[in-house]
Amino acid sequence: MINLYATQIESISLHRVGNKNKGEGVFLSSEPFALNDETTGLLKEYFFKPFREKEENYFKFSDEVDLEFNEIYNIVSEVFNEPGSAHANSKKIANYLFEQSNHPHIKSGEVYIAYLTDLLLDNKKVNAIGVFKSELKHDFLQFQENENNLDILVQQGININKLDKGCLIFNTEKEDGFKILSVDSNRYDTKYWLENFLGVEPLSDDNFKTKNYLKFCQNFAKDVVLPAEDKQQEVLFMNRAVNHFAKNDAFEETNFLNEVMGNPELIPEFKNYKVEKGPKYSIEDVSNFDIANKAVSDARKKIKNVINLDTNIQIKLDFINPESAEKFVEKGWDEERQMYYYLVYFNKEQKS
Repeated sequence: MINLYATQIESISLHRVGNKNKGEGVFLSSEPFALNDETTGLLKEYFFKPFREKEENYFKFSDEVDLEFNEIYNIVSEVFNEPGSAHANSKKIANYLFEQSNHPHIKSGEVYIAYLTDLLLDNKKVNAIGVFKSELKHDFLQFQENENNLDILVQQGININKLDKGCLIFNTEKEDGFKILSVDSNRYDTKYWLENFLGVEPLSDDNFKTKNYLKFCQNFAKDVVLPAEDKQQEVLFMNRAVNHFAKNDAFEETNFLNEVMGNPELIPEFKNYKVEKGPKYSIEDVSNFDIANKAVSDARKKIKNVINLDTNIQIKLDFINPESAEKFVEKGWDEERQMYYYLVYFNKEQKS
């Protein structure tokens, strides 16, 4: 978990990278940018806001042969070893990004390479390198007094409320490829940023395993529980799954299945489904891990706990207390109407 509140921008270098395929060039600043209080505050909000709002999905540098062949890994290693080389190495980063900018869809833009200190990662203070890129330009209006009239000037600039691309490379776990967070608001060229430029792969940590296992369970509920049972049991299965993760510090698959599987006959189906679909979520060999609480909280927000009926009625089940749905909601079939029904028991209506 990261905390960027006290982060300091020790140095920052600005460059412009064009699209090589279109014959655009690269502009490299000769000196680092001179920060002041106003620009520092604006840039920190511009750079860090997406990382505060986004799920913490970590990556690491990789290479098919060896890490030493990953260009950005070598450059940032040099900066971490000698922070005074940050500007010289920022030019190498900008040039390497330019070499990867050869697809017609890739947009030119400004690149900011910052050396950062005092970040908190899992409650430990670390330094980091931030690489950020602004691509999309927006029209905005400026106003100018001209004698007795107020004139409008149309200009172009970037929206500092939306970072187009960025990554934070933390100076930790170097031997495994560092620990990296990435954001990309423009999904049309994700391969260019993550694969071609950074050369990263997902970091299979506890957060990754927790998040992916719950995603896997969600698809199992949709593909297996729903057809075999009904929508109520699909929702209840996910309720029990999320609550199991929420109340335990460590995950053990056998205990999980025994506790959350309402129908024991579906346990073999779960294991078969894992053999088939597990590789898609990188959990085919995962059965024990420490549970990451933030990943559970993020998953709870995304998983739907509503039964939508074709009579324009919704039944919302309690995600915190799934036993209420099992005890006080019954499903049946009405022969006279030839329709299904839900019977809901309660003592009194609660005031909203």
